[in-house]
Amino acid sequence: MTSGNELPGRIHPVILSGGSGTRLWPLSRALYPKQLLPLVSERSLLQEAALRVTDGAGFAPPLVIANDEHRFIVAEHLRLAGVQPEAIVLEPMGRNTAPAVAVAALLLAAAESDALMLVLPSDHAIAEVPAFRTAIDRAAAAARRGRLVTFGITADRPETGYGYIRSGAPIAGCDGAFEVAAFVEKPDHARAEAYLAAGDYFWNSGIFLFPAGLFIAELERRHPATVAACRKALDHARRDLDFLRLDAPSFAAAESTSVDYGVMEHTDKAAVIPVDMGWSDVGTWDALWQASGKDAAGNVCHGDVLTEDVRNSYLRAEHGLVTALGIEDLVVVATADAVMVARRDRTQDVKQIVARLEREGRSESKSHPLVHRPWGSFRSIHSGDRVQVKHIMVKPGAKLSLQMHHHRAEHWVVVHGTAKVVRGNEEIVLYEDQSTYIPLGTPHRLENPGKIPLHVIEVQSGSYLGEDDIVRFEDTYGRS
Repeated sequence: MTSGNELPGRIHPVILSGGSGTRLWPLSRALYPKQLLPLVSERSLLQEAALRVTDGAGFAPPLVIANDEHRFIVAEHLRLAGVQPEAIVLEPMGRNTAPAVAVAALLLAAAESDALMLVLPSDHAIAEVPAFRTAIDRAAAAARRGRLVTFGITADRPETGYGYIRSGAPIAGCDGAFEVAAFVEKPDHARAEAYLAAGDYFWNSGIFLFPAGLFIAELERRHPATVAACRKALDHARRDLDFLRLDAPSFAAAESTSVDYGVMEHTDKAAVIPVDMGWSDVGTWDALWQASGKDAAGNVCHGDVLTEDVRNSYLRAEHGLVTALGIEDLVVVATADAVMVARRDRTQDVKQIVARLEREGRSESKSHPLVHRPWGSFRSIHSGDRVQVKHIMVKPGAKLSLQMHHHRAEHWVVVHGTAKVVRGNEEIVLYEDQSTYIPLGTPHRLENPGKIPLHVIEVQSGSYLGEDDIVRFEDTYGRS
């Protein structure tokens, strides 16, 4: 929450990190979505979004709204980027962007009703940061004159995957700001070409800048129950380590609606700032191809990729070798457990594959073989009848919960580093090539007391090997 001692006039970034990015499957999964992936640089999209508004003057520490399931990964990404957020607020369930922004606005307005908030999706790419900063300055000037400002992206092609904003008359006294004449749904190709030719239509970026109190007033005018639900969710929120957990029953009562539908399309205070800043919502594999550097044949290749006579394609090997021969305008993505092949012009529909995987109960829709935890990670190496093998990595100084299992026993072999093991009433230290056995029903804990990552091979055996067979007695991360 805001400290109340922010410098007046500073802009408060609000980073929305609750999306699942299903159209970028198989790289983006429900438990590790696209904002946590390094898609356009060596940093994740979330890290890039945070650094965009922290490495210059005029910004307060960012307020991050995140999915509860991603909390530890989000916090770790921010830490690795050197970003200290004002708060990480946890949504107990998704309610679209308007309730998430309302929660942030209520937090900010409690300290300063006229606080300017810059709402940023965590999963966008912006290549021209100076142009972005100039647009923010113009938007801030309009917002201080009582405007709810959105950013319109200068269109360079007849894109059918974005909504559009039609600009109206210039706003007096606000350089570069225009009235919003209309918000337009995603068009077909013919209409998209007409919008591009008209010159007064811009892509809807989903980025906003407005006074917190004004946004609450406008949302409350049309959706009073949603604002009341967000207030109650904050009133009954609780601190959990470095997070602020919204009250689940209260937040569930908020209507699931977007900022556009909930406010911007129905207010007479909307303004648009047109900007050309190398923006992409990185929403599909085709959008990622558009935003990436290409070779002479128009290809984007990542990982171990070998091509012959390939043009205008996106090829990504996260695992193993990918080879392609005589193809054009395709997307090929290979991960450790899935391969996806699609025409570039059909990548909007990848979410249909994800929906089918979910209906069939396939784990590939939800998680990767490499699963991140606050203490480190584990990777499933083998899963068979009554046996499962995992490679566990524990970060220096970290430890798993003190736990037991009703249905499985475990064998641990240390392959690198030092392990401190609690096993029933015993406490032992294991070094490289040493091992131990955890009988079924025995309380146990694995800890890394060293300064290098601990790597352990775990062999589970028993009648049930699911991750939900855990009884936690004590946990550093508040999960018990």
